Amino acid sequence: MVYSNKEVQAAAKVLHEKFEKLDDKRAILRAPELGALYDRIKTLPAGKARAEFGKEVNTLKTDLESLVKKSLEPETSNLEPIDITAPFDVNVRQEDRPKVLTADNGSRHPLMTELEKILDIFYRMGFTAVESRELDDDYHMFTSLNFPKDHPARDEYDTFITDEGLVAPAHTSIMQNRVLKERKADLGMGKPIAAVIPGRVFRNEDLDARHGHTFYQLEGIYVGSGVNAGHLAATIKAWLDNYFGREVKIKIQPFYFPFTEPSFEFAASCPFCNEEGCRVCSYTGWIELGGCGMIHPNVLKEGG
Repeated sequence: MVYSNKEVQAAAKVLHEKFEKLDDKRAILRAPELGALYDRIKTLPAGKARAEFGKEVNTLKTDLESLVKKSLEPETSNLEPIDITAPFDVNVRQEDRPKVLTADNGSRHPLMTELEKILDIFYRMGFTAVESRELDDDYHMFTSLNFPKDHPARDEYDTFITDEGLVAPAHTSIMQNRVLKERKADLGMGKPIAAVIPGRVFRNEDLDARHGHTFYQLEGIYVGSGVNAGHLAATIKAWLDNYFGREVKIKIQPFYFPFTEPSFEFAASCPFCNEEGCRVCSYTGWIELGGCGMIHPNVLKEGG
């Protein structure tokens, strides 16, 4: 297809050439050349020229989506549609089950790929991984973490709570009390408690570009002799440097969490724009990544 805008035409040529070389054809929709065109739209003054440019960029994306769909047709054309509402009996013979794509034709979920990369870094730093839960009780969600009785997080408007009083965890900190109790013997042997806890968390928030009711979180716990906030900051920096494959600046500022004292929020210099400002960092040069702090004495006492 020929595009009237030279910039779009040049990008289309590059993208089509790249498409032919890709093993995973779907990756073309994440190509930086396509993203750059969408960024370019924002820089154009409002008017006819901007509208026409945006229309051509959208047409190019649609063209690429069609190519991707066509490339996958040989794998899916012989498969009958599956009625996902129909009951499924595990005792049904294999030959009578719906035909699906083999695992060889699939790909790893992006979240799992990134999670394994993150955990590998912490494994090399001496941490172990503990799986979180997706339903828990009031004690592990609030009481064991030093939440006051009148804390707003206990309100059902902020946290999903079942009719039975169980809680959909709003953070992976629900595992802190369990880890402290289970690993207490390590401290007696002169070994620190060092664990990371990945898991899904749920919050009663309105959905927008930067907020969601369900997302993944990673908790880190380290308890040992002589540990201070400097070790905390160094651990975070070492993790980020390894994850992004380059040195990353971090900044930590005071904050409040019931389960840590002192408490901080930490941010990293944006590795995508070298602090110059981009969409990822909201043009601030920094990405806010989360909260941290020294485990509160009351939480340690509750953990034994």
